[in-house]
Amino acid sequence: MITAITNAHIFDGERVIDDMIVLIEGERIFNVGGVVPTGATVIDAHNATLMPGLIDAHVHTDIDGLHDALLFGVTTELEMMGRWSFKERKEIAERHDVADIRSAGMGVTPPGGHPSQYMKSSSNLLLRFFYRYPFVSTPKDAVKFVKKQVANGADYIKIFIEDGTTVGFPGLRVVSHEILHATVNEAHHLGKMAIAHVTTFEGGQKAISAGVDGLAHLFFDRQPTPELINAIASSGAFVIPTLVTLSTAFGNSAAELATDKRVSSRLGKKWLNSLSRSMNVYPQGKLEDAFASVRALYNAGVNILAGSDVSEPIPILGGLAHGASLHHELQLLVAAGLKPIEALRAATYTPSRRFGLTDRGRIAPGARADLLLVEGDPTINITDTLSILGVWRGGVRLSTH
Repeated sequence: MITAITNAHIFDGERVIDDMIVLIEGERIFNVGGVVPTGATVIDAHNATLMPGLIDAHVHTDIDGLHDALLFGVTTELEMMGRWSFKERKEIAERHDVADIRSAGMGVTPPGGHPSQYMKSSSNLLLRFFYRYPFVSTPKDAVKFVKKQVANGADYIKIFIEDGTTVGFPGLRVVSHEILHATVNEAHHLGKMAIAHVTTFEGGQKAISAGVDGLAHLFFDRQPTPELINAIASSGAFVIPTLVTLSTAFGNSAAELATDKRVSSRLGKKWLNSLSRSMNVYPQGKLEDAFASVRALYNAGVNILAGSDVSEPIPILGGLAHGASLHHELQLLVAAGLKPIEALRAATYTPSRRFGLTDRGRIAPGARADLLLVEGDPTINITDTLSILGVWRGGVRLSTH
């Protein structure tokens, strides 16, 4: 059976195209444009905008998080630490009521390193993370750790470079130069990307000098120098700024987002309450400075990926929610100076390309039918991404109401 979505403005992941018809057969896009076959099920989009399902390039998640993400048209979450999903991967891949997932498994960190400080605050998810956490103390440990993560199914390797000064826990232990380089080298030897958590200028320098493939946050303790911007651009590394996380770290809540009916109708009370709080762990930070850093990186040719760093709704991690926060991130990327269509690329084709997800992030024949239909035109008004009319995962339409 073929489903035809007609009369749609189509953003294909890179650009707006002239065709207004997408044909779905099974879990794949059968064709873009052309004629609606006889007997097809027709969905008239009434000039709404059809785009690829969104990809959140930085989360810590579980089944409930994947469920909420899909309600907001986030069809893939890229987990930056967690090990529960390896056992659930096959089941998740076959479900149509939750987002798909890729994962780093556990991250490389020394005893007493980030994010062990959250253990006492976590209600469930992070406690699972830290149950018998395999801390890394030597380069030999790092090589062994990477091999184990890959053997378990890790899609990429995560490294923490965090001394705690910007996250409210100064004095955290940081991986040594030797461990950092050993981790990156082994990840590359095994054909995996190495992605570094950094929140400081110094951490960014260390990560890029070690040859990482991406930065999982934006450094925000000081403005980047032209030399660092050039080094990141020359290295080919991407950056996931997680502006929503920086915003809440600076003391800004997402209360306005929580009161938006397009959000409140899809989230439970605990997540709406979480959105209305803030972490406020770095009140001296300024979003304007973070915006300037994003602009400088983007203008230098650095790939910017949209990610939220959402995990669970505990007080210490307020201001975030699965699915909703990625839409907020798109709004902040536009506020930083990206055009709406550039922000949309950061949550569709760019992460699919950088993470090797060749079957998604595009509307094209043969791609997975992971789709988001919204009222309005988010290539002009980015907030229209929240006006959700339909979500498809693997060709199956999700009920969003």
